Amino acid sequence: MAQQLRYFAIGRAALALALATGALAGAHAGTVNRSVESVHQPVVSRTDYVIDVATSPNGLAPGEADRLTGWFDGLNLGYGDTVAIDDPSGWRGDGARDAVSAVVARYGMLVSHEPAPVTAGHPDAGTLRIVVSRAVAHVEGCPDWSHGNFSEYSGSSMSNFGCASANNLAQMIANPQDLIEGRTGDRSGDAMLSVKAIKTFRDAAATGAGPLKQESTKTGSN
Repeated sequence: MAQQLRYFAIGRAALALALATGALAGAHAGTVNRSVESVHQPVVSRTDYVIDVATSPNGLAPGEADRLTGWFDGLNLGYGDTVAIDDPSGWRGDGARDAVSAVVARYGMLVSHEPAPVTAGHPDAGTLRIVVSRAVAHVEGCPDWSHGNFSEYSGSSMSNFGCASANNLAQMIANPQDLIEGRTGDRSGDAMLSVKAIKTFRDAAATGAGPLKQESTKTGSN
């Protein structure tokens, strides 16, 4: 009888261990990652800011350039933002577009040649809609310690794996849109342009390459 009770106790312990192991595996079944690629990646979200400016036959209506400048200052317009002009009426007033481009140029930027994003409503007749698109990158769910650095049997990386690298990338990238579209193969991505100043410096003759200047210590008599 004692022997049977002993076997029964061992069986219950083994069953409890199996159930605990199964529950642990089931709890992390949805987060199993056996690769070296992190499941945490930067997520890019975009916000579009809109302003309508009145136009005139020669460009912008009086005072509109100053109003546009104040709006840009309020948005802290800078690199990474995209400025586009929405003119659904089909009127392409070069004077108005040039005036907007001149204001944008004060911030070291250019007006995009791509179509403006679709926004709510429509600009009134005789106006242009300026759309500033701003993208922000962030990483969701980090830090994630739901699956810590403890023993498991699925060969999965820990749940927080990759959070630091993804967060650093999201914080350091100048233009988050590059995480989605990348850069085109135009001259703006030519490495020779970025190293041109360094090449000029290296190709220049060293200032000490010539002979030393001869100086005399003799002085003339009075």
